[in-house]
Amino acid sequence: MHSRVTPLASALRAIIVGLTVATASHAAMAANSQPATEQAPRQSYDIAAGSLDRVLGAFGNQAGVMIAIDSALAKGVQSQGLHGSFAVAEGLERLLAPLGMQAEYEQGSYRVVARAADGQVQLQATQISANQLGSITEGTGSYTPGTIATATRMVLTPRETPQSISVVTRQVMDDFGLNAIDDVMRHTPGITVSTYDTERTNYYSRGFSIVNFQYDGIPTLRDAQYSAGQTLTDMALYDRVEVLKGATGLLTGAGGPGGTINLIRKKPTSEFKSSIELGAGSWDNYRSQIDVSGPLTETGNVRGRAVAAYQDKKSFLDHYSRKTGVYYGILEVDLDPDTLLTLGADYQDSDPKGSSWTGTRTIFDPAGNKLDLPRSFNNGPKWSSWEQYSRTLFATLEHNFDNGWVTKGQYNHQINGYDAPLGYISQDTLSASSIFARKYTGETTSDSLDVYASGPFELFGREHQLVVGQSLSISKWKGKDYGSATYFDNSYDFYQWHGEAIKPLWNQPTKINDETTRQTGSYITGRFSLMDDLHLLLGTRIANYQVTGTSDTQESGKVVPYAGLTYDLNDNFTAYASYTEIFQPQTQYRDRTRTMLDPNEGKNYELGLKGEFFDGRLNASLAYFEVHEENRPIADTAYNSQPGVDYSYIGTKTQTKGYEAEISGELSPGWQLQAGYTHKIARDDDKKKVATWEPEDQLSFYTSYKLQGRLDKLTLGGGARWQAAGWQNVNNPGTRQSEKFTQDPYWLVDVMARYQLTENLSATLNVNNLFDKAYYTNIGFYDSAYYGDPRNVMVTTRWDF
Repeated sequence: MHSRVTPLASALRAIIVGLTVATASHAAMAANSQPATEQAPRQSYDIAAGSLDRVLGAFGNQAGVMIAIDSALAKGVQSQGLHGSFAVAEGLERLLAPLGMQAEYEQGSYRVVARAADGQVQLQATQISANQLGSITEGTGSYTPGTIATATRMVLTPRETPQSISVVTRQVMDDFGLNAIDDVMRHTPGITVSTYDTERTNYYSRGFSIVNFQYDGIPTLRDAQYSAGQTLTDMALYDRVEVLKGATGLLTGAGGPGGTINLIRKKPTSEFKSSIELGAGSWDNYRSQIDVSGPLTETGNVRGRAVAAYQDKKSFLDHYSRKTGVYYGILEVDLDPDTLLTLGADYQDSDPKGSSWTGTRTIFDPAGNKLDLPRSFNNGPKWSSWEQYSRTLFATLEHNFDNGWVTKGQYNHQINGYDAPLGYISQDTLSASSIFARKYTGETTSDSLDVYASGPFELFGREHQLVVGQSLSISKWKGKDYGSATYFDNSYDFYQWHGEAIKPLWNQPTKINDETTRQTGSYITGRFSLMDDLHLLLGTRIANYQVTGTSDTQESGKVVPYAGLTYDLNDNFTAYASYTEIFQPQTQYRDRTRTMLDPNEGKNYELGLKGEFFDGRLNASLAYFEVHEENRPIADTAYNSQPGVDYSYIGTKTQTKGYEAEISGELSPGWQLQAGYTHKIARDDDKKKVATWEPEDQLSFYTSYKLQGRLDKLTLGGGARWQAAGWQNVNNPGTRQSEKFTQDPYWLVDVMARYQLTENLSATLNVNNLFDKAYYTNIGFYDSAYYGDPRNVMVTTRWDF
């Protein structure tokens, strides 16, 4: 007898159970099953991922056994499926252990029950099938995900995904105080964070700028003005951040070769839970956060969650501060046992004062000498500000069919605005300095819709998986540039600069921007089971891209193929290969005439080996990659060295080759680790190195350990990141020549400690840049440099109730 699953309802209430790790896996099953695994006959299984109800039904039919499970326990749970040859008990263990369950043998049949918690991680214990986004990481205590869907829309384990992917889980964010997306990116293996000025950062993967963002899988391109708020995102709203390395055109359509950042929002819980956090740190950094979640009806068919955070912080930079307010609400409604409606909204304001601009500090003085300025130097006047806001409404509707298929529609409406009166002090001569100022205002309204169907199908006696979808996005940007300001008494002492300056009169706009970007795409992906251990992924996207208004460009019927192959070498290792093409209309990159560069096109190849240990609680990967580009954007340094010009780019043909390794998850009970190493070199057609500011080699590792015995209330952790030398050719105005400016290799060390004061109250100490290393996080932008943060401390208390 096999109970039917109701897909979500009160899923989490029944599913939050512990996951017993490898030390108890086969022994526990052998004790509760008959006959023993070692003596029982083995049978081949090829069962695709799907609802636990469907997967157990398929297993029972193929194995010829009866399997009983309480519908409350199975409700809404997603299984990874089963592939390979196993005895009955061993196969059930493979299916159920990652879900925190086990099968007990009872008079010729099996009953599925929750596995008793033993203090180890609960990986996938909070996974639900209805969101189709992979495993929830909140509450698992893990540094690795259970399943992910960023690459192909299919819910797969990292081992089953034929591309490199890094995931920063909720536990990593909580341990190391990663409250902003910049913090998360700095902790992500293989990612370089480059800071242009106080409000603008850029992320690089494998030496490429990441321009693709997703929110719950809905794709969006980072805008050309860095004014959509993506790089200022507060992490209070999110369960995890998935960073897919390499080209991702299958799901994103227009996309660069660097990768995609997918931010997965927190979901409501079916049991009441809430928390309050209060924090204080260096440079008058104060933060508060409240998070409340739970059922809103007696039956639990309506669940809600609300999150609010507020941060008021100053900086190591002179006369700079920023206030950030974040609000988030989400509802999940079970319209019937198989249909889920999700409605939500989020809101973020970023209000800075004393914003720096065009790089914070110039490298050379007018005579050609290197400037010796303190780390606290801020080139912006006190009135300089780049205020940004975002308002988002989103909705999803999904339905589960009895045959294992799921249909899902997602809609996202977002408004991003900015008001940026900006200025910086320019050293005109050794004895005279003045303010250069411009103002930018504008708003972007974006609407995105994605509809797809996913499920299993049979072909040639085997079960396979298929995803078919259609997407549409329209983004309208309207803005005004004020490039002809009237100054008052515009003369200042550069070496006695404290930000005191008279705000100019902006006059009438010098440029009106009115631009609409429209993308449509049809995509299909199949995962074909060629053998028990061999799977082929084939997909393609037909993309249409059009920009009208201030700039005009159009690409129609662009075919973006995707292919991947995985082969299970044994129980722990899988070899893989993947190929996809690059198609990136370059809205963000413009030449001297403000015309968009031609699309960046090319090919992305990857070969690798993935490892999965302790039933998925520890994942590892090793990859070799090559990227061939036809029109890579690089800075037009000769033009950009002139004062007052808009930053411009030129296109070039390049090849990038490299390899990377990563490991994440649980090494032993209570001991978590995330570490990675990346090496890459990019060269143009003349074999000259490009993208030299991003280091050729970088290493990162972060770990935490919850002590045992009498000290079990204490968790200690720490980590470091290292990068090799990076350099850039910058213009020296004194010599009127280009000079090589180098950032030497450096280490940065962070430490943390958490103490559980009571059952509900904890305190966490984070110390970043422990040894106060002075380093640049960017050089070359407008011939300037930007220092990374000095040593800083944050203490956070959390009360769960």
